[in-house]
Amino acid sequence: MRIVGGTHRGRPIAAPPSRDTRPTIDRVRESLFNMLAHSPALLTESGQPRLADGIVIDAFAGSGALAFEALSRGARHAYLFEIDPAARRVILRNASELGFGSRTTLRGMDACQPGKPPADQQADIVFLDPPYRSDLGAKALTALDREGWLKPDVLAIVETDAKASFDPPAGFTLLDERRQGPAKLVFLTKTA
Repeated sequence: MRIVGGTHRGRPIAAPPSRDTRPTIDRVRESLFNMLAHSPALLTESGQPRLADGIVIDAFAGSGALAFEALSRGARHAYLFEIDPAARRVILRNASELGFGSRTTLRGMDACQPGKPPADQQADIVFLDPPYRSDLGAKALTALDREGWLKPDVLAIVETDAKASFDPPAGFTLLDERRQGPAKLVFLTKTA
């Protein structure tokens, strides 16, 4: 795996050895981040990309690829939630090798029980890539919102199996869905 765009384009990312981790493949990440940069429906109200100096959450982080891609493309800080110890070691190594150590915070806890965020650290974007065929994406999104991790205009992206359906949890509205090979990307925002 590699960073596919931004200041660290082409830099390698290690993946956890476990078969329980399914990293988002490079071409899906590339499509996702192109949409974040150029799709009018996914920009801020002022027409700016949300990544520009934003805070991101990578729930179910695995290798941290989504967080590191966001940092490479201009995000200010990333919070990564990961419960697997082997995956956490890989995330820390990737952050160090990419020079992102000071711009990342690894939380070794379940994204469905995230605790409270640090003061003034609400996320502009949250990436949720839970195990396929689980309801963990909706549960984590609800928990992150309840605990105060998400800005009122947050953009949430949930990756599911291409054939799966995803029902937005209470308080969230579907913006778009895009099928990307074996995956489907579901874009949500908080309901006004």
